[in-house]
Amino acid sequence: MQPKSRRVVVKFGSGILAHPSGLGLDEGQFEQLAYAVAGVRSAGHEVIVVSSGAVAAGGMAFGMVRRPEDTATLQACAAVGQTRLMQRYESLFSRHGLLVAQLLLTNEDLHQPVRRENLTNTLERLLAFKNVVPIINENDSVATEELKVGDNDRLSAGVARLAAADVLILLTSVDGLLDADGRLIPEINDIAAVGAHVRPEKGVHSTGGMASKLGSAAEAVAGGIEVVIANGRQPSQLLALVEGGGTGTRLRPA
Repeated sequence: MQPKSRRVVVKFGSGILAHPSGLGLDEGQFEQLAYAVAGVRSAGHEVIVVSSGAVAAGGMAFGMVRRPEDTATLQACAAVGQTRLMQRYESLFSRHGLLVAQLLLTNEDLHQPVRRENLTNTLERLLAFKNVVPIINENDSVATEELKVGDNDRLSAGVARLAAADVLILLTSVDGLLDADGRLIPEINDIAAVGAHVRPEKGVHSTGGMASKLGSAAEAVAGGIEVVIANGRQPSQLLALVEGGGTGTRLRPA
């Protein structure tokens, strides 16, 4: 039996926020994800969202159809897109009586002791307000290589450990980790042993693939956190995933 209340970190990747055509962000998907998170919150669980999508939102504002490759353009897209992303979240969550809190992080915020303590205190205070959903992203508009966390899979694992989360849910564009025959692997006990099943593909807006998710899952599991990799195009099952059900690949700490 699952605890009555769990602390949950949910990661939304660009691949599930972007329109399936690859052009722009998917408004209907944002609405469904916000509704699902509100349902988890209403069930008494604490939720922290790690959201990608700023670069995609900025690229859409600039009329781009593919993710830029040079750092300056990426950072410009992130700067423009982050405001658009938060406006969308604020509008959608307000329909459910929820406030959103934005936190933009760099690698130093997770690992430098003073910053890490300040971040922990801020998250704890935000979660103490029962109507707040913290939304976290990497501070891509200023982070240079030595400051970058990497991708939001790694960021979500770092946030989950820092927040002492019970479960980390990585939402992606497939049902979870699939075997060589395309069948879902519902549970993993040995991450190293499933590496052969990892496929290198990733979407036009994505920075991480399944290998990134498994690496981040390993970091979270090592910190005593349960991890679920599941299909973000089926957000209605989010509460079930939090409470031990749903369809996905589940990794439990020893």
